[in-house]
Amino acid sequence: MYNPLKYLAFRKIHFFLCACACLLFYQLANAQTADGNNGINQANTLVRSYFETGTQLMYAVGAILALIGAIRVYQLWGSPNGEAGRAAAGWFGSCVFLVVVSTIIKAMFGL
Repeated sequence: MYNPLKYLAFRKIHFFLCACACLLFYQLANAQTADGNNGINQANTLVRSYFETGTQLMYAVGAILALIGAIRVYQLWGSPNGEAGRAAAGWFGSCVFLVVVSTIIKAMFGL
């Protein structure tokens, strides 16, 4: 059965919760006002400071890949079906790619 008092009580609670949510949202939105340009500039400076370390890490990964590739190619050297040439090309290409990527990124971003 329809009870208008229950409906009215529900409407009051609903209105109160909506008002609290709006007030909370207003406070959160007010607290988030900050200088966007300053934040972007800080992020830019931070990322640029990590670039040299990242480049050194790429070179280290390339050296490890080169060692693993040399061992793999040496193992395949006696293979009669010519897999050593394909493996050498793949490993050499991956090492060159790591060096070229760091050079291109350096040129693109003027670092």
